[in-house]
Amino acid sequence: MKKEKREKLSLESKMVYYPPEPCSMSINDPIYMSSNFQYTAEIYQRVLDGERKTVNIYSRCGNPSEYKFEEQMAWIESGDACLATASGMAAISTILFGILKSGDHIVADWTTYSTTHEFLDHRFTDFGVETTFVDTANVEHVENAIQTNTKVIYFETIANPTMKISDIEAIVKLAHEKGIIVICDNTFASPYVFRPLEWGVDLVLESATKFICGHNDALGGAIIMKSDLLPEDLLEQVRWSTLTKLGGALSPFNAWLLLRGIQTLHLRVERQCQNAAKLAAYLEQHEKVRKVWYPGLVSHPQHMIAKKLLPKFGAMLTFEIVDEPTAVRVLDSLELATFGASLGGVRTTTQVPSTMAFLDVPPEQKKQMDIRDGMIRVSAGIEDMDDIIADFSEALKKI
Repeated sequence: MKKEKREKLSLESKMVYYPPEPCSMSINDPIYMSSNFQYTAEIYQRVLDGERKTVNIYSRCGNPSEYKFEEQMAWIESGDACLATASGMAAISTILFGILKSGDHIVADWTTYSTTHEFLDHRFTDFGVETTFVDTANVEHVENAIQTNTKVIYFETIANPTMKISDIEAIVKLAHEKGIIVICDNTFASPYVFRPLEWGVDLVLESATKFICGHNDALGGAIIMKSDLLPEDLLEQVRWSTLTKLGGALSPFNAWLLLRGIQTLHLRVERQCQNAAKLAAYLEQHEKVRKVWYPGLVSHPQHMIAKKLLPKFGAMLTFEIVDEPTAVRVLDSLELATFGASLGGVRTTTQVPSTMAFLDVPPEQKKQMDIRDGMIRVSAGIEDMDDIIADFSEALKKI
């Protein structure tokens, strides 16, 4: 299929299709399970002349399986380029170390994944990069936090775990007027639900471990770019200046699993979004549930922004009951749904964010993030919805 025709495919078809491997014409790309590649005198000279991606050098520097995954991610995100990494956090640290230096400043949302927050608030400060945390759902707060040395505005499409949604259109306009790069972690949405690059975001991060993989069997991350502010070859620069130095390369087998996961992303996440919406509506009416956070509910603080941005409201939701011990009892009573750490898989998965993902975040910062002890985060799976609701119903009866 010619590139021009491929570009006109629907999103669903783009996810399923990629060209066959040219040597064997296999419709499933091979796994290049090799850390090393043999040189010839010609290849040796090409490397000396500066060729990188067109030759195979060493799998920490790049691998054909990784390149195929990167190509597909760029297609489905509407990006110009992609750089794959070993995990979502590797994607975050690689791009921030790759584009920032000592003395630079970031404006970031208060409510991001805990490890992201801790990286910005503690580890990155050791290298002279400071972060001001604000509520990015309030664009005025973002504008007031910008300094002369601000290089990046950072937030999540759907915030973990409060499901907060920022006005991406307004943030992009504000940032680009000042020459500031906008970075968005799109993990909770996935490229099926939302594609931030189409709204002007410069760099999108995905923990491919989650919805892109979809089966809880592979770690991976991706950085995808489409930007008028950044050099066209930025991600290749970052590959060689930063990723190969930090060592966060994606393994060939995981790249193959993630590539396979992309092909069913639209089918899985469509069902997961439907289930999340139904579960959120059920929980909002439950007498033992204090509050539900789901962008599709009218009660969600940014519901109108969600309606503007998101054709679907995602597969993640959070609800609150009386306290943390009670939340643990509920989750321990679930039989169909899983009580565990991750999200985005085909099985419904739950956790208590305050004492799991956000365990090491100080109480005063949790309060600023609006993370409460009785919160339960749910990643809706693809099970039958009646069975999921029955599972939660039985568990809630026990408190």
